[in-house]
Amino acid sequence: MTSVKFTILALAKKIWPKVTAYALLGVVSALAAVFFKGYIPEELTKIVGAETAGNILTILASSMLAVTTFSLSTMVSAYGAATSNVTPRATRLITEDKTTQNALSTFLGSFLFSLVGIIALNMGLYEGGGRFVLFVFTIGTVIFIVVTFIRWIDRLTTLGRVNETNSLIEKAATKALMLRAHKPSYGCNRLETLPDSLLEKNALNADSGGYLQYFDAKKLSSLAEEHKADVYVVSMPGKYVTKGTPLAMLTRELAPELHTALRDCFTIAEQRTFEQDPRFGLCVLAEVASRALSPAANDQVTAIDIIVRAGRVLEVFVVERKEEAAEFKRLWVPDLCLDDLFQDSLNPV
Repeated sequence: MTSVKFTILALAKKIWPKVTAYALLGVVSALAAVFFKGYIPEELTKIVGAETAGNILTILASSMLAVTTFSLSTMVSAYGAATSNVTPRATRLITEDKTTQNALSTFLGSFLFSLVGIIALNMGLYEGGGRFVLFVFTIGTVIFIVVTFIRWIDRLTTLGRVNETNSLIEKAATKALMLRAHKPSYGCNRLETLPDSLLEKNALNADSGGYLQYFDAKKLSSLAEEHKADVYVVSMPGKYVTKGTPLAMLTRELAPELHTALRDCFTIAEQRTFEQDPRFGLCVLAEVASRALSPAANDQVTAIDIIVRAGRVLEVFVVERKEEAAEFKRLWVPDLCLDDLFQDSLNPV
């Protein structure tokens, strides 16, 4: 059960789409010189020798492969450090680090650019103006690599460190709570108690087990308006559901195929996420503090740091909270309870 928008946002955080895009860009850049060679004035073609671009590309191809391998091993070491010193739940935030993803994507894309350029050069595809275009692309690639490499070296000084990882968790929790504070009910009516008139036979039940990651309020509202039924959402993002667990209650009986369409508005997966599950970030912070207080770590300073961070996150929810008008008139959603947030962040500690 997935939502297209949620799937796109999830893919944007993964590393492989960006690596693939950079790799394709490198290949296209190398081949572009073949198509643009006829537009270069003859006097410019004499500036670049036949072996100039080839020598630079050879150096890039050999060095970028080594740098990419080094960067991958560094990432794996950072994951291991975060898992053992902080919490395994934080490794996902490290994999989503933009600087790390950009560095790996740049290095791999540059390697493929160099490789394709060398192959095309040896095949004689770059004649006249083609060598000049390839040389310009190569110089631009070198400059881009240098800038990326400097940023990557600076990032390596903090990647996987306890304080930096805790900061990533705090930022993720703060962002999720900020979004929820601005839309406490996701644009729906606030659900305080379920009406007694709701019948169990009209429940919208999950057809698989896992954590509820996301529900598409806009799509759910559209279906509710179309079929003249009010929908009371009873399972919120972060809740673990099994097959048959009620996701929502309906005010009228609908056909089984409509239940399937409504069920598709809810995304269920194996793990909780930080984005639409504001309680998860606080739970992870509490887990870090609990591990720090264990006899094996005995790190009270980290536990105190986590309590301070949790306090800042809770403050955001209180200060930024706004009252919203219901945009989706037929949807009812329970509010986020501040007591639950306190229990998630402080009780384990």
